[in-house]
Amino acid sequence: MSESLHFAEHRLQEIALLVMACVYAIRIFWLTRYKAGRDRQMPTGPPDTNKKKGILYSLMNIMMPWAMESTRKHFIIYSQFIVFHLGVTFAILMSFLIPYAPDTMKPVWVIYLFQVVIGAAFIVGIFRIIRRFSKKVMRAISTPDDYFSLILITTWFLTAFLSVPNKPENGETIMIIYFWLTAFFLIYVPFSKISHYLYYPFTRYYLGRTMGHRGVFPLRGSRQSK
Repeated sequence: MSESLHFAEHRLQEIALLVMACVYAIRIFWLTRYKAGRDRQMPTGPPDTNKKKGILYSLMNIMMPWAMESTRKHFIIYSQFIVFHLGVTFAILMSFLIPYAPDTMKPVWVIYLFQVVIGAAFIVGIFRIIRRFSKKVMRAISTPDDYFSLILITTWFLTAFLSVPNKPENGETIMIIYFWLTAFFLIYVPFSKISHYLYYPFTRYYLGRTMGHRGVFPLRGSRQSK
């Protein structure tokens, strides 16, 4: 292994993770300074619904496509969402496994698994780029950061897919590019719209608490089908 690849796999990733952790710590501290307002109405709805159940339901809502009208009517887009984010998870996981647990990437089935998931995410990324450029509505709500982030992640998927075998002897260039993109991705994310996932537990907590208090969450089957 060359010094360039070793630096990209270890020191560079450590610096990027440190920067990301510091920025996120500041943002989470800032978020926790604001307390949710008190509910101003009496609890309503079925007696078996409460704030705790509402919070749990709201947090798990992302894994219940039948619970939202948008995902029920556009299941293919929801499926793309799942594949895309699985690709992100596997590509990030790989950036830890290759330098710190390389033996886990040696079994053929593991290589195929990572290639299938990341490759599928790359294809979804291409479709998302085309959709964002071709759909008038998507263009109207998109910012330069949306385009840049989507193209960045899709390119990152490609380099991750090509780096999965983890065989520097076959050429280190693509792996060095993958790790440099990973480092840039880690530093850039906290300052971009990609960091929306940071707000997910906070917003879903507040929504679930309020809707549970009002007797709306969890939704009943009859309400979901309307």
